[in-house]
Amino acid sequence: MIDIALYQPDIPQNLGAMIRLCACMDAGLHIIEPCSFPLNEKKIRSSAMDYMDKLQLQRHSSWDVFNTARSKRRVVLMTTKGATPYYDFTFQADDILLAGSESAGVPEHIHECVDERIIIPMAANLRSLNIVNASAMILGEALCQTRWRER
Repeated sequence: MIDIALYQPDIPQNLGAMIRLCACMDAGLHIIEPCSFPLNEKKIRSSAMDYMDKLQLQRHSSWDVFNTARSKRRVVLMTTKGATPYYDFTFQADDILLAGSESAGVPEHIHECVDERIIIPMAANLRSLNIVNASAMILGEALCQTRWRER
């Protein structure tokens, strides 16, 4: 199963939307803490509605804990600082797609220890998409390559 991991998310509404995305696409979700908002089930449920119980959600207290838990699974960083367009990348069925925090991305040491980095090519002079929109685009391509074409 392809999963999405959120590194220290800082917008609770985006977390709720990501929960809905992952539930609807049958993808797991990892939350790498700390978050910049109180991460409690009531807050999450208010934005995720009834999707919370329909996905595999794992919370990790730090990057190191997540990195150990991922075992041998490949981590693919979705970034504005990559070189490979997501549609030219070959996904694997057990990849974890990593999204940085909305305000800061991920620190350089995480860039250095992920397995791959991919980008969404964008119009000139524009910075980035909403984290859930970008993740949905890339997850769709990953599922197309690994799951949907197998049927």
